[in-house]
Amino acid sequence: MLVEAVPNVSEGRRHEVIARLVNSVQQSPESRLLDCSSDPSHNRTVLTLVGTPRGLTASLLLLYEVAIELIDVTIHMGEHPRIGIVDVVPFVPIRDISIADCVTLANEFGSSVADRYGVPVYLYEYAATQPERRALENIRRGQLEGLTKRMSSGTWRPDFGPSSPHPTAGVSTIGARRTLIAFNVNLETDDIEIANEIARTVRTRDGGLPHVKAIAVRLMDQARVQVSMNLTDYTQTPIHRAYKLVKHEATKRSVKIAESELVGLAPADALIPSAVGALEITKFRPDQVLDDQIAKFYADPPGSLSEER
Repeated sequence: MLVEAVPNVSEGRRHEVIARLVNSVQQSPESRLLDCSSDPSHNRTVLTLVGTPRGLTASLLLLYEVAIELIDVTIHMGEHPRIGIVDVVPFVPIRDISIADCVTLANEFGSSVADRYGVPVYLYEYAATQPERRALENIRRGQLEGLTKRMSSGTWRPDFGPSSPHPTAGVSTIGARRTLIAFNVNLETDDIEIANEIARTVRTRDGGLPHVKAIAVRLMDQARVQVSMNLTDYTQTPIHRAYKLVKHEATKRSVKIAESELVGLAPADALIPSAVGALEITKFRPDQVLDDQIAKFYADPPGSLSEER
């Protein structure tokens, strides 16, 4: 069985801390770190790991251990909403494992985090135990400060752990979900209200594109703002469609696009259709992708051919 985990850690500025976090998840022989993306404005690091359930659990517990040692959520400052130092850990089925298996893994791992480190855990998405907890943004509403006020009530008691935040680690959300694409578009303006307007136009919640979450972010190291998006079903809203709508809305406001960026990894069947759509290639066939043809060749190499005489 092969599972993906994408822990988001509330640290994106201190390089020495990020290096320790990266090292912590590379100790298990049954998991592998595929990508590390850090952003100083968000003050957040996104790690992408794959492995067996046992291997990922070992790596992620070490991640919590190092994060608790080095990060204090009470003094954390960043543009991205957060409720804890290890803010969210989703499990994603990759091979020979179901979403139901990932729900079981999320429950087991959430219980381990709460028992070992005293960090309250909420289960979200497919693992959610209550409808209002399925959407991560509902749990994060008001960030840690807002969640703390709700935690003692029956409706918002954590699934695991104490009913108040860990003194320095805050709270964690752990769950099971399908593949998500994190995609940002940076605007040539420092007007955060323009980014807010575009985010509202794009996101599903306000009547925008299906399966899109979007927020406005101010980039601390640039005189720019960002529309930061999560595409939760790229088969329904491809990357290029989200980009085109952001660009359209920016142009309406006389703002240019500075650049776009992919955070972490994305599957080929998300990137190739977006490239084809952006280039408006007609009559494209999947078998025109050279890499796929080479992979098929190695998977089923031709037999030796007799030399013609």
